[in-house]
Amino acid sequence: MTLLRRRPATGSVPGRGGGPVAAEVKWAWLFLAPTLIGLAILSAGPILATLGISLTEWDLLRAPEWVGLDNFGALVGDGRFLVALRNTTFYTVVSVPLGMVLALGLALALNQGLRGISWIRTSYFLPVVTSATAVGLVWAWIYAPSGGILNQVLVFLGLPPQKWISDPFWAMPSIILMSTWQGLGTSVIIFLAGLQGIPQEYHDAASVDGAGRWARLRNVTLPLLTPSIFFTGILSLIGAFQIFDQVYVLARPGKPTDATVTLVYFIYENGFKNFKMGYAAAASWILFLIVAVLTWVYFRSQRRWVHYQ
Repeated sequence: MTLLRRRPATGSVPGRGGGPVAAEVKWAWLFLAPTLIGLAILSAGPILATLGISLTEWDLLRAPEWVGLDNFGALVGDGRFLVALRNTTFYTVVSVPLGMVLALGLALALNQGLRGISWIRTSYFLPVVTSATAVGLVWAWIYAPSGGILNQVLVFLGLPPQKWISDPFWAMPSIILMSTWQGLGTSVIIFLAGLQGIPQEYHDAASVDGAGRWARLRNVTLPLLTPSIFFTGILSLIGAFQIFDQVYVLARPGKPTDATVTLVYFIYENGFKNFKMGYAAAASWILFLIVAVLTWVYFRSQRRWVHYQ
């Protein structure tokens, strides 16, 4: 008579050090170790060090002097810091929705089975992999007050030329236009991947029910695209608050206007031009807290409008 033995529960095989589940956990930690170590040394470590520096007065030459929260109190009354905060907020509020709407429109247009569409998609991604310096120099020529291509177009249309970057009114919109063009490719690729992940059966079923193109877009495409919209939004939000390259190359705030000074440029200016490392570190922590709070609120909001298949 054959006796049937019950197999041990998964993950608890006797004599094997906890079983296959424990072995998989060990291998998982082994493969994650390089990333976690790099994160601790290159990210978490500098963040904590910056917090310590923000509580000191340090010019890189003398030993840091403890000042407590004085740097944070000084920032509240610093007019230039408040201007940088206002400019960064304006940039974020305008550039993030503008870039997402344009990227979604382009993704819908590029989600077609046309000949040569792959080359067209690639062309929209090229500005993303182009260096910020090269992009800034090209747009500096476009915005040039005399001889710039944009002013030539305005003159051709019978409109007066503008100073663009040198004009306090047009300076930040000019930065927004250039940054939106440069970063459009990333959002387009994400939206395009989301669109191609929507099953065609959903559109076919909506068409059978009599839904037109706009009805399918509103009731089928956009709800199923909300994960991509959410992901693109969080990347755009964080990136907008970190705007620096375009401002540094194209505008150089303070020459002649402060309309383009941003929080990251303010941090760079105080830390590496004025050698006020404690002051710059305090400003960086305020920026970190702003981004962290907005990111947390944004993540909390996904429960109401993000729909996963």
